[in-house]
Amino acid sequence: MKKGFTLVEVLIVVAIIGLLSSVILVGLGGFRARGRDARRIADLREVQSALEIYYTKNQQYPVAASWGELSQTLTTAEIGVVQVPRDPLPRERTYYYGVSSDMHGYVVGGKLESEHTGLAEDIDGNVYGVDCNDPVYCIQF
Repeated sequence: MKKGFTLVEVLIVVAIIGLLSSVILVGLGGFRARGRDARRIADLREVQSALEIYYTKNQQYPVAASWGELSQTLTTAEIGVVQVPRDPLPRERTYYYGVSSDMHGYVVGGKLESEHTGLAEDIDGNVYGVDCNDPVYCIQF
């Protein structure tokens, strides 16, 4: 007598494994979004440091109409910035930058994917042309 599994038994086991793995992957989606949000906040803090160095050298914050312009300005300003962070999902989201009319204040922001606790602590409203209403996390200086 041969011992082994029938084709039906193998198919049932494969179906159960597939079902369990899909449930686990769906559950991990929220963790990945929160991880990307934490990275966005860290990126904004990094840019904030670069802007302070720029201000120390030039006595004003850079004028830039977009994040790309800000990136180019900071990397060519000879302040030690080699690369400015980009959003982890660049096609869907972006970072924002706005500067005050006297160039002595700025705001940086990024659109978050989840209800991050940082949204309760950030600023809201329209600041220097940047819409900082949730789900956009903004840092103003």
